Amino acid sequence: MNLLRRADRWLQAPAPAERLAAFRVLAGGFALVYIAVRAPALWALTRRPDDRFEAVGILAPVDDPPARLLVAVALGLTLVLGVAFTLGWRFRASGPAFALTLLVVTTYHGSWGQLLHFENLMTLHVLVLGFSPAADAWALGTGRGTRPEDARYGWPLRLASIITVTAYFIAGVAKLRIGGTEWMLGDTLRNHVAYSAARLELLGGTPTPLARHVIDWSWLFAPMAMGTVVLELAAPMALRGGRVRDLWVAATIVMHLAILALLAVFFPYQALGFAFAPMYALDDGVDRVRAWGRHHLVDRRVAAQ
Repeated sequence: MNLLRRADRWLQAPAPAERLAAFRVLAGGFALVYIAVRAPALWALTRRPDDRFEAVGILAPVDDPPARLLVAVALGLTLVLGVAFTLGWRFRASGPAFALTLLVVTTYHGSWGQLLHFENLMTLHVLVLGFSPAADAWALGTGRGTRPEDARYGWPLRLASIITVTAYFIAGVAKLRIGGTEWMLGDTLRNHVAYSAARLELLGGTPTPLARHVIDWSWLFAPMAMGTVVLELAAPMALRGGRVRDLWVAATIVMHLAILALLAVFFPYQALGFAFAPMYALDDGVDRVRAWGRHHLVDRRVAAQ
Protein backbone atom coordinates (compact mmCIF):
# COMPACT_ATOMS: atom_id res chain seq x y z
CA MET A 1 0.00 0.00 0.00
CA ASN A 2 2.87 2.35 0.79
CA LEU A 3 4.28 1.82 -2.70
CA LEU A 4 0.89 2.51 -4.25
CA ARG A 5 0.58 5.75 -2.28
CA ARG A 6 4.01 6.88 -3.43
CA ALA A 7 3.11 6.04 -7.01
CA ASP A 8 -0.15 7.97 -6.70
CA ARG A 9 1.64 11.01 -5.23
CA TRP A 10 4.13 10.91 -8.09
CA LEU A 11 1.42 10.63 -10.71
CA GLN A 12 -0.68 13.38 -9.15
CA ALA A 13 2.19 15.77 -8.42
CA PRO A 14 1.32 19.29 -9.62
CA ALA A 15 3.01 20.93 -12.59
CA PRO A 16 2.76 24.33 -14.31
CA ALA A 17 0.28 24.73 -17.14
CA GLU A 18 3.15 26.04 -19.28
CA ARG A 19 5.01 22.73 -19.00
CA LEU A 20 2.09 20.76 -20.41
CA ALA A 21 1.53 23.43 -23.05
CA ALA A 22 5.16 23.19 -24.16
CA PHE A 23 4.78 19.45 -24.67
CA ARG A 24 1.59 20.10 -26.66
CA VAL A 25 3.46 22.42 -29.00
CA LEU A 26 6.30 19.94 -29.48
CA ALA A 27 4.22 16.80 -29.96
CA GLY A 28 1.51 18.55 -31.97
CA GLY A 29 4.03 20.35 -34.15
CA PHE A 30 5.93 17.14 -34.83
CA ALA A 31 2.75 15.23 -35.70
CA LEU A 32 1.56 18.03 -37.98
CA VAL A 33 4.84 18.20 -39.89
CA TYR A 34 5.03 14.42 -40.07
CA ILE A 35 1.55 14.03 -41.59
CA ALA A 36 2.21 16.92 -44.00
CA VAL A 37 5.45 15.29 -45.20
CA ARG A 38 3.96 11.80 -45.37
CA ALA A 39 0.66 12.86 -46.99
CA PRO A 40 1.76 11.90 -50.55
CA ALA A 41 2.85 8.45 -49.37
CA LEU A 42 -0.36 7.98 -47.39
CA TRP A 43 -2.41 9.00 -50.42
CA ALA A 44 -0.44 6.57 -52.58
CA LEU A 45 -1.79 3.73 -50.44
CA THR A 46 -5.20 4.26 -52.05
CA ARG A 47 -3.76 2.89 -55.29
CA ARG A 48 -2.69 -0.42 -53.78
CA PRO A 49 -4.67 -3.62 -54.42
CA ASP A 50 -7.53 -4.05 -51.96
CA ASP A 51 -6.36 -7.52 -50.93
CA ARG A 52 -3.25 -6.02 -49.30
CA PHE A 53 -5.41 -4.14 -46.80
CA GLU A 54 -5.72 -5.85 -43.41
CA ALA A 55 -7.51 -3.56 -41.00
CA VAL A 56 -6.05 -3.28 -37.50
CA GLY A 57 -6.92 -1.36 -34.35
CA ILE A 58 -9.99 0.82 -34.53
CA LEU A 59 -10.39 -0.07 -38.22
CA ALA A 60 -10.53 -3.81 -37.48
CA PRO A 61 -14.31 -4.05 -38.10
CA VAL A 62 -13.75 -2.76 -41.67
CA ASP A 63 -13.28 -5.42 -44.37
CA ASP A 64 -12.34 -3.22 -47.33
CA PRO A 65 -10.10 -0.14 -47.52
CA PRO A 66 -11.96 3.16 -47.19
CA ALA A 67 -12.92 5.09 -50.31
CA ARG A 68 -10.38 7.57 -51.67
CA LEU A 69 -12.69 10.46 -50.81
CA LEU A 70 -12.73 9.41 -47.15
CA VAL A 71 -8.93 9.17 -47.10
CA ALA A 72 -8.64 12.65 -48.62
CA VAL A 73 -11.08 14.07 -46.05
CA ALA A 74 -9.24 12.36 -43.19
CA LEU A 75 -5.87 13.72 -44.32
CA GLY A 76 -7.24 17.22 -44.83
CA LEU A 77 -8.97 17.26 -41.43
CA THR A 78 -5.85 15.96 -39.71
CA LEU A 79 -3.74 18.77 -41.16
CA VAL A 80 -6.26 21.51 -40.33
CA LEU A 81 -6.92 20.20 -36.84
CA GLY A 82 -3.18 19.72 -36.30
CA VAL A 83 -2.63 23.46 -36.75
CA ALA A 84 -5.40 24.25 -34.25
CA PHE A 85 -4.05 21.64 -31.81
CA THR A 86 -0.50 22.98 -31.91
CA LEU A 87 -1.65 26.59 -31.51
CA GLY A 88 -4.12 25.61 -28.79
CA TRP A 89 -7.00 27.25 -30.66
CA ARG A 90 -10.45 26.12 -29.42
CA PHE A 91 -8.68 23.20 -27.82
CA ARG A 92 -11.72 21.67 -26.16
CA ALA A 93 -12.86 20.71 -29.64
CA SER A 94 -9.63 20.68 -31.65
CA GLY A 95 -7.68 18.69 -29.05
CA PRO A 96 -9.78 15.50 -29.04
CA ALA A 97 -10.65 15.92 -32.74
CA PHE A 98 -7.00 16.01 -33.85
CA ALA A 99 -6.07 13.14 -31.56
CA LEU A 100 -8.83 10.95 -33.01
CA THR A 101 -8.21 11.85 -36.65
CA LEU A 102 -4.49 11.23 -36.18
CA LEU A 103 -5.35 7.84 -34.69
CA VAL A 104 -7.50 7.03 -37.74
CA VAL A 105 -4.81 8.10 -40.23
CA THR A 106 -1.97 6.23 -38.51
CA THR A 107 -4.17 3.15 -38.08
CA TYR A 108 -4.99 3.33 -41.79
CA HIS A 109 -1.26 3.45 -42.50
CA GLY A 110 -0.63 0.44 -40.28
CA SER A 111 -3.43 -1.51 -41.94
CA TRP A 112 -1.31 -1.79 -45.10
CA GLY A 113 1.26 -3.90 -43.29
CA GLN A 114 3.84 -1.31 -42.22
CA LEU A 115 3.91 -0.78 -38.47
CA LEU A 116 6.04 2.18 -37.40
CA HIS A 117 6.82 2.19 -33.70
CA PHE A 118 7.60 5.91 -33.53
CA GLU A 119 4.31 6.66 -35.28
CA ASN A 120 2.40 4.68 -32.66
CA LEU A 121 4.22 6.40 -29.78
CA MET A 122 3.58 9.82 -31.29
CA THR A 123 -0.12 9.03 -31.66
CA LEU A 124 -0.43 7.82 -28.07
CA HIS A 125 1.18 11.03 -26.80
CA VAL A 126 -1.18 13.16 -28.86
CA LEU A 127 -4.14 11.18 -27.51
CA VAL A 128 -3.04 11.91 -23.95
CA LEU A 129 -2.61 15.60 -24.75
CA GLY A 130 -5.85 15.87 -26.71
CA PHE A 131 -7.93 14.83 -23.73
CA SER A 132 -6.05 16.96 -21.19
CA PRO A 133 -6.04 20.70 -20.37
CA ALA A 134 -2.94 21.18 -22.53
CA ALA A 135 -4.06 24.58 -23.85
CA ASP A 136 -4.57 26.39 -20.56
CA ALA A 137 -1.35 28.25 -21.39
CA TRP A 138 0.47 29.31 -24.56
CA ALA A 139 -2.68 28.99 -26.60
CA LEU A 140 -4.17 31.17 -29.30
CA GLY A 141 -7.12 33.14 -27.98
CA THR A 142 -6.38 32.70 -24.26
CA GLY A 143 -5.28 35.33 -21.78
CA ARG A 144 -1.70 35.79 -20.66
CA GLY A 145 -2.42 35.29 -16.98
CA THR A 146 -0.46 32.52 -15.29
CA ARG A 147 -2.25 29.61 -13.66
CA PRO A 148 -1.16 27.97 -10.42
CA GLU A 149 0.51 24.58 -10.54
CA ASP A 150 -2.01 21.78 -10.50
CA ALA A 151 -2.14 17.99 -10.70
CA ARG A 152 -4.25 18.18 -13.84
CA TYR A 153 -1.22 19.60 -15.65
CA GLY A 154 1.13 17.03 -14.15
CA TRP A 155 -0.57 13.70 -14.72
CA PRO A 156 -0.67 13.93 -18.55
CA LEU A 157 3.10 14.49 -18.59
CA ARG A 158 3.72 11.54 -16.30
CA LEU A 159 1.32 9.34 -18.23
CA ALA A 160 3.12 10.21 -21.47
CA SER A 161 6.44 9.40 -19.77
CA ILE A 162 5.08 6.03 -18.63
CA ILE A 163 3.96 5.30 -22.21
CA THR A 164 7.45 6.09 -23.51
CA VAL A 165 9.35 3.87 -21.08
CA THR A 166 6.75 1.09 -21.42
CA ALA A 167 7.27 1.03 -25.19
CA TYR A 168 11.01 0.49 -24.70
CA PHE A 169 10.51 -2.07 -21.95
CA ILE A 170 8.15 -4.11 -24.14
CA ALA A 171 10.72 -3.99 -26.95
CA GLY A 172 13.35 -5.44 -24.61
CA VAL A 173 11.02 -8.18 -23.39
CA ALA A 174 10.08 -9.03 -27.00
CA LYS A 175 13.75 -9.47 -27.95
CA LEU A 176 14.29 -11.91 -25.11
CA ARG A 177 11.00 -13.69 -25.68
CA ILE A 178 11.48 -14.16 -29.43
CA GLY A 179 15.27 -14.37 -29.76
CA GLY A 180 16.21 -15.56 -26.30
CA THR A 181 19.89 -15.94 -25.48
CA GLU A 182 20.74 -16.22 -29.17
CA TRP A 183 19.71 -12.60 -29.63
CA MET A 184 22.05 -11.61 -26.80
CA LEU A 185 24.97 -13.34 -28.54
CA GLY A 186 24.67 -10.85 -31.39
CA ASP A 187 24.20 -13.26 -34.30
CA THR A 188 20.59 -12.22 -34.84
CA LEU A 189 21.52 -8.54 -34.85
CA ARG A 190 24.41 -9.15 -37.25
CA ASN A 191 22.16 -11.12 -39.61
CA HIS A 192 19.59 -8.34 -39.47
CA VAL A 193 22.18 -5.72 -40.42
CA ALA A 194 23.42 -7.92 -43.27
CA TYR A 195 19.87 -8.62 -44.47
CA SER A 196 18.99 -4.92 -44.41
CA ALA A 197 22.10 -4.02 -46.44
CA ALA A 198 21.46 -6.80 -48.98
CA ARG A 199 17.81 -5.84 -49.28
CA LEU A 200 18.67 -2.22 -50.00
CA GLU A 201 21.15 -3.24 -52.70
CA LEU A 202 18.63 -5.63 -54.27
CA LEU A 203 15.91 -2.96 -54.35
CA GLY A 204 18.20 -0.32 -55.80
CA GLY A 205 18.88 1.50 -52.56
CA THR A 206 22.19 2.37 -50.93
CA PRO A 207 23.23 0.58 -47.73
CA THR A 208 24.96 2.72 -45.16
CA PRO A 209 28.77 2.76 -45.58
CA LEU A 210 29.18 1.76 -41.93
CA ALA A 211 27.06 -1.38 -42.34
CA ARG A 212 29.35 -2.82 -45.01
CA HIS A 213 32.38 -2.57 -42.72
CA VAL A 214 30.77 -3.49 -39.40
CA ILE A 215 29.37 -6.79 -40.71
CA ASP A 216 32.92 -8.17 -40.74
CA TRP A 217 33.46 -7.20 -37.10
CA SER A 218 31.49 -10.07 -35.57
CA TRP A 219 32.93 -9.42 -32.08
CA LEU A 220 31.11 -6.07 -31.95
CA PHE A 221 27.55 -7.37 -32.22
CA ALA A 222 27.26 -9.22 -28.90
CA PRO A 223 28.02 -6.07 -26.83
CA MET A 224 25.64 -4.04 -28.99
CA ALA A 225 22.86 -6.63 -28.65
CA MET A 226 23.29 -6.96 -24.88
CA GLY A 227 23.54 -3.20 -24.45
CA THR A 228 20.32 -2.67 -26.40
CA VAL A 229 18.37 -5.17 -24.29
CA VAL A 230 19.74 -3.82 -21.00
CA LEU A 231 18.93 -0.26 -22.07
CA GLU A 232 15.36 -1.15 -23.03
CA LEU A 233 14.67 -3.18 -19.91
CA ALA A 234 16.08 -0.37 -17.76
CA ALA A 235 13.70 2.17 -19.30
CA PRO A 236 11.38 2.40 -16.23
CA MET A 237 14.32 3.70 -14.18
CA ALA A 238 14.17 6.91 -16.23
CA LEU A 239 10.97 7.80 -14.37
CA ARG A 240 13.11 8.54 -11.32
CA GLY A 241 14.36 11.67 -13.05
CA GLY A 242 17.67 13.38 -12.43
CA ARG A 243 20.93 11.93 -13.71
CA VAL A 244 19.46 8.45 -14.14
CA ARG A 245 16.91 9.87 -16.57
CA ASP A 246 19.48 12.00 -18.37
CA LEU A 247 21.91 9.09 -18.86
CA TRP A 248 19.15 6.79 -20.08
CA VAL A 249 17.78 9.36 -22.53
CA ALA A 250 21.25 10.17 -23.89
CA ALA A 251 22.10 6.48 -24.31
CA THR A 252 18.76 5.80 -26.00
CA ILE A 253 19.25 8.62 -28.49
CA VAL A 254 22.74 7.27 -29.25
CA MET A 255 21.15 3.84 -29.82
CA HIS A 256 18.74 5.32 -32.35
CA LEU A 257 21.56 7.11 -34.13
CA ALA A 258 23.43 3.78 -34.29
CA ILE A 259 20.33 2.15 -35.79
CA LEU A 260 20.28 4.89 -38.42
CA ALA A 261 23.97 4.41 -39.16
CA LEU A 262 23.73 0.61 -39.42
CA LEU A 263 20.26 -0.07 -40.78
CA ALA A 264 19.32 3.22 -42.47
CA VAL A 265 16.19 3.19 -40.27
CA PHE A 266 15.30 6.50 -38.64
CA PHE A 267 13.01 6.91 -35.65
CA PRO A 268 12.62 10.70 -35.75
CA TYR A 269 10.24 11.07 -32.79
CA GLN A 270 12.75 9.31 -30.54
CA ALA A 271 16.08 10.26 -32.12
CA LEU A 272 15.21 13.97 -32.09
CA GLY A 273 14.16 13.80 -28.44
CA PHE A 274 10.42 14.45 -28.80
CA ALA A 275 9.52 11.12 -27.16
CA PHE A 276 11.39 12.13 -23.99
CA ALA A 277 10.04 15.70 -23.76
CA PRO A 278 7.39 14.96 -21.09
CA MET A 279 10.15 13.86 -18.71
CA TYR A 280 11.62 17.35 -18.56
CA ALA A 281 10.65 20.78 -17.24
CA LEU A 282 10.24 22.26 -20.71
CA ASP A 283 8.88 25.53 -19.39
CA ASP A 284 12.13 26.19 -17.48
CA GLY A 285 14.06 25.87 -20.73
CA VAL A 286 11.76 28.33 -22.46
CA ASP A 287 12.15 30.78 -19.56
CA ARG A 288 15.95 30.53 -19.78
CA VAL A 289 15.86 31.24 -23.51
CA ARG A 290 13.60 34.24 -22.91
CA ALA A 291 15.87 35.56 -20.16
CA TRP A 292 18.91 35.10 -22.40
CA GLY A 293 17.17 36.95 -25.22
CA ARG A 294 16.11 39.85 -23.00
CA HIS A 295 19.61 40.09 -21.52
CA HIS A 296 21.30 40.31 -24.92
CA LEU A 297 18.66 42.71 -26.20
CA VAL A 298 19.36 45.07 -23.29
CA ASP A 299 23.12 44.79 -23.89
CA ARG A 300 22.63 45.77 -27.53
CA ARG A 301 20.48 48.75 -26.61
CA VAL A 302 23.05 49.93 -24.07
CA ALA A 303 25.84 49.51 -26.63
CA ALA A 304 23.83 51.45 -29.21
CA GLN A 305 23.46 54.38 -26.81
